[in-house]
Amino acid sequence: MRVALVHDYLTQRGGAERVFELLCKRYPKADIFTSLYDPKRTIDLGDRFVNTTLLQRIPGASKYFRLMAPFYFPAFRSLDLRDYDLIISSSTSFAKAVRKGPGSRHVCFCHNVTRFLWDTQTYLREYGTYHRFYPLLENVFHQMRNLDLQYAQEPDLYIANSSVVAKRIQQIYGKPALVINYPIDSSKFLFADHKADFYLASARLISYKRMDVIIEAFNWLGWPLLITGDGPERSRLEAQALSNIRFLGHVSDAKRTQLMAQARSVVVAALEDYGLVPVEANVSGTPVISYGAGGVLDTQVPGKTGVFFNRQTPEALQTALFAASDMTWDYGKIRQHAMSRFSEEAFFDQVDQVMEQACY
Repeated sequence: MRVALVHDYLTQRGGAERVFELLCKRYPKADIFTSLYDPKRTIDLGDRFVNTTLLQRIPGASKYFRLMAPFYFPAFRSLDLRDYDLIISSSTSFAKAVRKGPGSRHVCFCHNVTRFLWDTQTYLREYGTYHRFYPLLENVFHQMRNLDLQYAQEPDLYIANSSVVAKRIQQIYGKPALVINYPIDSSKFLFADHKADFYLASARLISYKRMDVIIEAFNWLGWPLLITGDGPERSRLEAQALSNIRFLGHVSDAKRTQLMAQARSVVVAALEDYGLVPVEANVSGTPVISYGAGGVLDTQVPGKTGVFFNRQTPEALQTALFAASDMTWDYGKIRQHAMSRFSEEAFFDQVDQVMEQACY
């Protein structure tokens, strides 16, 4: 059986790219396709050959890949995948548009609907540079929405990473989606049943992560908070923070793993489509204090693996922090829960069953 693996663009390393990396390892003989590829900035594909589109020839395209948005759909439609028996796409936007042959099957791991088209104002708040061009962009996006709806009908089966994303796929694309929670590489994380006296927040420092809520809560409490990650909001957030809060910037995987295991709790204030950080914390035996909406509703068990707060406010977070500090956590059970549900083995047990049904 000939298998093609397709990803939107391989120009960064995020949650979607980590899932695609797992798929590449699972299908070592599959051919890989993407619009743009920058091996220095994305996942490690070893010596695997990566097929790209004509966009790869444009100078600077991989660095300014967001500016290429109007050209991705034609680029993916130009790929000829009609000879493949199975197409597996990994997409938040464009890869679902690839053509398939009359006898082939297309399974799409859809990390989200195309956010910049269907939630434009929120998306542009994260990338303020583009907000000034909104009137022009809206005209372009209107045309692209029609194409997005059209090409969203191409896949034979959608797999969503969370119930929230599955609901969006149904509402916007009119397509049902199976929910398979994405895994993490548990071998890369440490377990500790003794915790140090600090809390941890680990995220890109952009607006929707709501680090401002976390900082304000810890300013009032005076409890020690470490923050890993970098981004355009860092200067503003550092100016807001008091001396009990330390910004570590980008840290190595080894250092981040150590912090995950040692923290009293990992704090998440964003509304995430899925969110790998809470799962990574749980695999480390660490409880999660999180805004109770989005992907954490699939991954966390209140009172057993973490505590929810129901509003993105410092006051609501403080209440959850006090509640968590009064609880006696079984760190071993937190890890056991995560290992049983979010390991690669558990993930591919489900994926293999779906692929078997999709192909026969």
